[in-house]
Amino acid sequence: MKSLLSASAVLALLAGTAQAEVKLGVLLGFTGPLESVAGPIASAAEMAIAEVSDSGKLLDGETVAPVRGDSTCIDASAATAAGERLVTSDGVAGIVGAMCSGATGAVLANVAIPNGVVMISPSATSPGLTTVEDNGLFFRTAPSDARQSVVMADILTERGLSEVAVTYTNNDYGKGLADSFGTAFEEAGGTVTISAPHDDGKGDYSAEVGALAAAGGEALVVAGYVDEGGSGIIQAALDTGAFDTFILPDGMVAPALTENFGDAIDGSFGQLPGSDSEGGGDFETLASAAGFDGAAVYAKEGYDAAALILLAMQAAGSADASDYKEKIIEVANEPGEKIYPGELAKALEILAEGGDIDYVGASDVELIGPGEASGRFREVEIEGGEITTVGYR
Repeated sequence: MKSLLSASAVLALLAGTAQAEVKLGVLLGFTGPLESVAGPIASAAEMAIAEVSDSGKLLDGETVAPVRGDSTCIDASAATAAGERLVTSDGVAGIVGAMCSGATGAVLANVAIPNGVVMISPSATSPGLTTVEDNGLFFRTAPSDARQSVVMADILTERGLSEVAVTYTNNDYGKGLADSFGTAFEEAGGTVTISAPHDDGKGDYSAEVGALAAAGGEALVVAGYVDEGGSGIIQAALDTGAFDTFILPDGMVAPALTENFGDAIDGSFGQLPGSDSEGGGDFETLASAAGFDGAAVYAKEGYDAAALILLAMQAAGSADASDYKEKIIEVANEPGEKIYPGELAKALEILAEGGDIDYVGASDVELIGPGEASGRFREVEIEGGEITTVGYR
């Protein structure tokens, strides 16, 4: 009987190991000013999670399950509450997110740092997040707006524009981008005639557009959200004839833009994080097969954020953030075998055997400084009512 009990205990232990599950939070703005953008990012992160889970190779056979939380983008208290639920109730071992910069800062300060939880944001771009004291817990696969600002200034200069007005959504993202762009554009010889905030959720933006028009400019930079005030500003500008050319940073470049305005904004242009790397093409093929748009803004970064967390766990041999946070930059950069979308099982095998990987992923990942993406951008233009790619920078 003693031998039988021992054998049963061993079988139970093995069964428990096989059924162990790692939970990963997916904390994005499923409601709010970028809700149309959140879906593809979430689908991408969950595709990476499923790829790892289905392989059966993570930490000797543990499965992985995503748990969604809504950061809303605009309500720091709601974002914090959603983050707390993910950590305390759902027991996530890491978080993909948050989505917008203000929500990300709130969750980082109030949830991640006190609880020692790793966050990798696929889309929070405020330069202010670079210098946050994060105890080595915060990373991002999206490049800082300090980099985007230089790219945007270069594009404007090359197109021969020397004077622009700027409006920005009145939060960390908008102000950080507007300030960085103003500095970069002026260093390039350009002039910002006015840099003015706008609030989201208003029904009428004619007063804001009137002030922008009075200041003048060859075009209007709209550092806002496509599902909120950014589109409201454009509509008011078109209605009044104040501007007909718009410069569109990442928060404005989404299908909702052309659904709202069609060819009325032809000739407008902008940029968003993007790469023409081999991994990007592979990812878009995989995403299409999974039923979502892999070219959507920050979708590639969403896949990469989830993948980096899980690969770092494998490299550390642990799902404890205090162990695997030290491995994130290591698996993201050289040296090691290059890993592309669809190759996460291969990466897990290499790491399990003590080898090194250089995770290239969907967005041509390279982490610099305190865990930031070095960043490449896709330049776009509106032609015939469609978002078209001009090139990459």
